[in-house]
Amino acid sequence: MSIPADYLERVYAGVLGKLIGVYLGRPFEGWTYQRIMNELGPIEYYVHDRLNAPLVVTDDDVSGTFTFVRALAEHGVKADLSAEEIGKTWLNSIVEQRSILWWGGNGNSTEHTAWLNLKRGVPAPHSGSMATNGQAVAEQIGAQIFIDGWALVAPGQPKLAAQFAEAAGSVSHDGESVHAAKLLAAMEAEAFLSTDIDHLIDVGLSVIPGNSLIARLVADVRAWHAELPDWRDARQRIEDQYGYDKFPGNCHVVPNHALIILSLLYSRADFHQAMMIVNTAGWDTDCNSGNVGCLIGIMHGLKGLEGGPDWRGPLADRTLISASDGGYAVNDAARIAYDIANLGLQLAGSAPLAPPKAGAQFHFSLPGSVQGFMADRDAIQPDLMSIEQGKSPGGPALALRFKGLARGRLAAALTPTFSPPNVVDMRTYDLQASPRVYSGQTVKARVVADAANTSAVSAGLRIKVYGLDDRLFDFDGPFVDLAPGADGILSWTLPDLDGQPIQQIGVALTSRGARADGTVWLDYLGWDGAPKLNLRRPKQPSAFWRQSWVNNVSFFSKNFAAAFRISQDRGSGIIVHGTREWMDYQVSSAVAVHLGSSAGLAARVQGLRRYYALLLEAGDRVRLVKVRDDARTILAEGSFHWSLEKPVTLALQLRGREIVGMVDERLTLRATDESDTPFENGGIGLVITEGALSTDQVEVAPLAGVPVHSPRRPALANA
Repeated sequence: MSIPADYLERVYAGVLGKLIGVYLGRPFEGWTYQRIMNELGPIEYYVHDRLNAPLVVTDDDVSGTFTFVRALAEHGVKADLSAEEIGKTWLNSIVEQRSILWWGGNGNSTEHTAWLNLKRGVPAPHSGSMATNGQAVAEQIGAQIFIDGWALVAPGQPKLAAQFAEAAGSVSHDGESVHAAKLLAAMEAEAFLSTDIDHLIDVGLSVIPGNSLIARLVADVRAWHAELPDWRDARQRIEDQYGYDKFPGNCHVVPNHALIILSLLYSRADFHQAMMIVNTAGWDTDCNSGNVGCLIGIMHGLKGLEGGPDWRGPLADRTLISASDGGYAVNDAARIAYDIANLGLQLAGSAPLAPPKAGAQFHFSLPGSVQGFMADRDAIQPDLMSIEQGKSPGGPALALRFKGLARGRLAAALTPTFSPPNVVDMRTYDLQASPRVYSGQTVKARVVADAANTSAVSAGLRIKVYGLDDRLFDFDGPFVDLAPGADGILSWTLPDLDGQPIQQIGVALTSRGARADGTVWLDYLGWDGAPKLNLRRPKQPSAFWRQSWVNNVSFFSKNFAAAFRISQDRGSGIIVHGTREWMDYQVSSAVAVHLGSSAGLAARVQGLRRYYALLLEAGDRVRLVKVRDDARTILAEGSFHWSLEKPVTLALQLRGREIVGMVDERLTLRATDESDTPFENGGIGLVITEGALSTDQVEVAPLAGVPVHSPRRPALANA
């Protein structure tokens, strides 16, 4: 597979196009064309503020697209990835009733229905087939809305993209829905090579049956486009012949696929015109707009997003991905682009991309990328700071531009690292998230004062932390003075925060003398090392500390004395905290089992069905286990008498492939994972099987003798 020279940038543009399209169409999702025209008029820009809604919200189109493609990482980066393997990624990633999907009920929501089938042991593709679920359920829109990631990893390979889309789509869908998914995936993959819409449509048609309803629909829309100059007249033809009233279910694929083809033909793949048409036309606006946005982003790259409204400014690269990997929830388009591009490169047999700027989490290397950074608005001087990506004297960096910065005033540029306060206002889809950065980790940033600055400034790291009544409170690290033209390294080991999550991180500036005008360039910002945490109920009443755990249990109670009390009705449940960046560390907790046949502590958690765990089990047994999808491997076990209601201190230490479990400091179990699939990283969890478990606190700490900078991850530069 040949990789285009500008592959990474085109992937980034495709991700941005997807996000812009979804967030543009989301506030009026499900509206008819007539209602949109009556209440909003033609959709030429974001309208979330007119409908009193946040711009960046949890949404199935985004969460599913950028979660399901990670099946490649879980099951092998290979062309013959199967539907059954993607179905296993569903079970590892989807938190029941809480993440990714529209949980509209069995037989109502296609994805909910398929998930229930998977959970019952019905493997994909049977989980999504017509034979299992019936035609009406199988042919709703979902297979189409999640295909973009499969095209992004297969640049210029439409047949491969269609093959991936068929495998992924058949987890939950069948028939015309899968045909639509394959057609769009092939078009997007071919868009890396061609800007000819008619050619792309022909390529898409080549991977589906010529006698399918989707193929006939495409032929009709093309004919109407040739006949009718005004897209509105063609839209009416679609409504008359393929409208919602012609198909069962609440969101059938056929009408929405027709609007995608309509918008591409009439806009001739102009991003701004296509966004207007596909959103003004109505129905499933966020889904349709997201697919169109990704395709045109791939086709024209970042330049295709320019020359019209400022789509990227309000978005600021931000997105939310609600799934079992809580550390991936609060995310940005640049990070996602690197992850997807590396999958595509690996699939092509090419070397992965070198981590920019020694592996810093925020590096601003892609054109125009701000990675979520926005100015923390000053109530007195709202225009005190502005932010943009640009070329610093040393290369791409984030420009923090300030005007009238006086002694004693602080201007800050911050990016989210955990759930925003307005998450409570987001409808339909919950956000399962953990913070990205933690107490005990060392944060570093390189800053450079522009030589044209009018006077010296001081810069320091800043975090915003949830506290009393879930308000955000500022904490600042040491400041460094920067004369015009000078540069410096900001470094701060984050203090204990009483178990409260860090919601934002960034850089604050102040003047040491006269009012200052100018620019400070933020070259990178990142962190290293295992955290040092005491996770507990904070002294100040609040709720977000609890919401920083991915919750996959029946009940995560609030009304018991213990900070953590979890209960599971059927099977095994887990709550998870932390990120995939955690590698070698130790975790401990004194847990009490109130009921259940198995309960304990997990580490290196990589989803709901992938982790190591130290478990108290029936028959006075303690087992050190590895859970991987459908398999549970006992790595070591021993005898230990334990009783219900009596706390037992469990501890896990992980160093490379070596795992050590300790029980009340009286029993030690040791194991080495010699398999081809060891878990090298991941957060921590509490596990319970059909019962209840409680603990007052969970402690996480670095291992003694382990360097802060893991040899498996480059250390942040000091200069």
